[in-house]
Amino acid sequence: MAATPVLHAFAGYGIELEYMIVDQHTLAVLPLADALLQAASGNMQADVDRGRFGWSNEIVLHLVEVKNARPNPALEPLAAGFQAEVNAINRLLQPMGARLMPSAMHPWMNPAVETRLWPHDQAPIYQAYDRIFGCHQHGQANLQSMHLNLPFADDAEFARLHAAVRLVLPILPALAASSPLADGQPSGYLDTRMANYCSAVQRVPSVIGQVIPHTISSRAEYESQVLEPMYHDIAPLDPQGELQHEWLNARGAIPRFDRNAIEIRVIDLQECPQADLAIAAAATAVIRSLYDDKWSPLAMQQAISTDSLARILHACIRDADQAVIDDAGYLHLLGLSDRQYRAGDLWLHLINRTGLNRSTFWAETLHVMLEHGPLARRILRALGDDHSSAHLQHIYRALCDCLETGRLFLEK
Repeated sequence: MAATPVLHAFAGYGIELEYMIVDQHTLAVLPLADALLQAASGNMQADVDRGRFGWSNEIVLHLVEVKNARPNPALEPLAAGFQAEVNAINRLLQPMGARLMPSAMHPWMNPAVETRLWPHDQAPIYQAYDRIFGCHQHGQANLQSMHLNLPFADDAEFARLHAAVRLVLPILPALAASSPLADGQPSGYLDTRMANYCSAVQRVPSVIGQVIPHTISSRAEYESQVLEPMYHDIAPLDPQGELQHEWLNARGAIPRFDRNAIEIRVIDLQECPQADLAIAAAATAVIRSLYDDKWSPLAMQQAISTDSLARILHACIRDADQAVIDDAGYLHLLGLSDRQYRAGDLWLHLINRTGLNRSTFWAETLHVMLEHGPLARRILRALGDDHSSAHLQHIYRALCDCLETGRLFLEK
């Protein structure tokens, strides 16, 4: 998102969607992001300004990111806007023999062999990152997510927003998991992207912590407790200081003080923008209820341990909607007295309590996700016991078609 005037919490939304570029016929990844961006802008650059939206690349050449250039006051209009951008990209890719593929991981990409790093303007940053962490792995080269950016105006708003986001992070994979496959097989995780992401930067543990951030109440506290230790720990490996910026922080939600927003990173990319934006709407509605102290006060929200939240996160990474959440303290913070919830049922309950189920714009999309499960479960159901290359291509070609036409994936 571009630099903008400071906004109050929930006054604007920033969305970033990451897509794979694949061969039209084989669906293998194609390192064509630089050719795409050059075709769009007429010159070689990592960012293309298209007015309300922008296209860019990060790290690997088979990935293109689409984002709204400035915070939008409502999520609903962004769905059609992102769909139009997807269609524009596919029109440019068509003569190159390529198209966009949705979902959070390529199901059979071999990152050790197929990864190509961006070689142009920001190449030294990516080369340093690759040297330290190794980009030729699933948790670095084969992952596509939606980033949801929520603004804050000052330390008071930051403290409330950070506490609310921290509570919602663990259950987001239960609604959004879309990556059940790796290396051509079911991985055992519904959210394989996040399973790999959790270990991708462990060479410098302070860069990611426990994925769930600790409670922090101000910018100064965040800089002293998170950013400065992270910069200190990576400095011996990064003597040129290429990576010592706040974007190095790999936690599941990170403050972007350069634009006064918290960026949520644990949401898998879906099959079409309407689905992505519906998940953003659900996440925002629950975060806002917590921010407004509807279910529990700020002090109680901030007191829950990071260990407790991390346990819930890992259960949802593995089992998504079927994960069992039996942490009574956590459920109490969501205003619930029950001692146990299946994660999919918890989302149904929360969406109903926020009134989002009555939204004429989001209700049908969320109903599909809650009734049929997250995209990862729908993919596995369609896959069945046939893990052949031909069947995988059939399913993921259908997902590419869903992206082009803006419809949800339902197994036949």
